[in-house]
Amino acid sequence: MERQIIAKNKKAYFDFHIFDKYEAGIVLTGTEIKSVRKNNVNLKDSFVRIESGEVFLYNCHISPFEHGNRYNHDPLRTRKLLLSKKEILKIDSKVKKDGYTIVPLEIYIFKGFAKVEIALAKGKKLHDKREDLAKKDQKREIDRLMKR
Repeated sequence: MERQIIAKNKKAYFDFHIFDKYEAGIVLTGTEIKSVRKNNVNLKDSFVRIESGEVFLYNCHISPFEHGNRYNHDPLRTRKLLLSKKEILKIDSKVKKDGYTIVPLEIYIFKGFAKVEIALAKGKKLHDKREDLAKKDQKREIDRLMKR
């Protein structure tokens, strides 16, 4: 079975060097999962934190469900992520020891469940971003010339 990608955090690849990736489940309410299935998700400014042995997703905007009336949720509420204790301890030690940041890369549906792919990352400096843009422009130019 294939995963259906709902939202990608393109800014994460531009702002960070991505290292280890992990798959985590998300604890959602009834109206939230309906909004996720309708692709009403934005990961742009979201981030992940580990607090007292639990992992939480912050600033992930899931729009209110249009037919949800009084059962609707707060679009920016903090959501708990589901990872094994071993993975949480491994990630937490890298964050504390090596200075990594945890960023969400994408949200997708897999076998009926909403999942989020998170990654350990380090921030890029300005010259790294310029370098990436130059490489991207070169690749685009080469593809354009090869097409002719």
